[in-house]
Amino acid sequence: MRQYDFLIVGAGLFGAVCARELTDNGKRCLVIEKRNETGGNIACRTLEDITVHQYGAHIFHTKIDTVWAYVNRFVRFNHFINCPMANYRGDMYNLPFNMNTFYGLWRVRTPEQAKVIIARQRAALGGKTPENLEEQAISLVGTDIFQKLIKGYTEKQWGRDCRDLPAFIIRRLPVRYTYDNNYFSDPYQGVPIGGYNALIDKLLEGVEVIVNCDYLAGRARYNDLADTVIYTGQIDAYFNYALGVLAWRSLRFETETLATDNFQGSAVVNYTDKETPFTRIIEHKHFEFGAQEKTVVTREYPMQWEIGQEPYYPVNDDCNGALYSKYKTLADRETRVIFGGRLGTYQYMDMDQVIDAALKTTERVLKDEKSIAYR
Repeated sequence: MRQYDFLIVGAGLFGAVCARELTDNGKRCLVIEKRNETGGNIACRTLEDITVHQYGAHIFHTKIDTVWAYVNRFVRFNHFINCPMANYRGDMYNLPFNMNTFYGLWRVRTPEQAKVIIARQRAALGGKTPENLEEQAISLVGTDIFQKLIKGYTEKQWGRDCRDLPAFIIRRLPVRYTYDNNYFSDPYQGVPIGGYNALIDKLLEGVEVIVNCDYLAGRARYNDLADTVIYTGQIDAYFNYALGVLAWRSLRFETETLATDNFQGSAVVNYTDKETPFTRIIEHKHFEFGAQEKTVVTREYPMQWEIGQEPYYPVNDDCNGALYSKYKTLADRETRVIFGGRLGTYQYMDMDQVIDAALKTTERVLKDEKSIAYR
């Protein structure tokens, strides 16, 4: 008899939801976390009475009714709407691309005027099917928006020329011919009151959690503790990079407190020129409509990821896709280990997608256990 039914590796959102669902269904769970805190990349801290998103801006948004109902069981959300701005060499533009953006660029006032300009600029492609990100972007929004608001930001983010990036990265670029600055079209949106720690703490309430615990450094000992392992770390690291290393992009954060009550007037401002080394500045108090006398800002600097650093964005090109498929074949052969989360499945996932995947995973696991029990 092992001590636990499930060992959950990683106390991020996927692991925490799994722990909650399994515990509520009578399973004994142990969650272990490599960092010194729970929450993964949605972990927050408090500075100057301001909730700070430690690992980048996180705005919850979803169109999945069941996910929205689920998170509202644990926390209340405020009415924050994501309306980021873009700074291109001192000029300010609204995001996503909409009539406010087009007015700032060309002083056009009607959708028809904007469509005429974009159609004329799209003609630069000569009707060819886009083969890379640059061509895809021009086919969607024309050359002006590409040059000012996409090219520099994207090349900083990915560390590669737009002509060397796959077209699919930008195929779902939001373009609107309305004066609507709401970045997301999902019906549900907001930030948990008190930050994401409130959500994680509720999900892990009553669950045994150990932090500062490196699963891969002692997996044989940890595996002996439970019947089943839910692993949310990097899939290639689990297999000791035996087939090669999957590529990621990483981030470096610079956070500072400023003696002003309002630094930039927006929660998020993207810096879209290539010369500015960071991609965006986050002013955290605006996520919760703060009125504190001081403010806290974070600058995000994209980095080339190396083993030992925190991975943020998978490089989903053909080469890495093929390598992941090989690791996925190995993972499917594991009889006691379930791989989940963005690291375990090598994909970028919004928070609602993570929760939805975790709920479906635990539902499947519990259904399989019942099936076995009745055989």
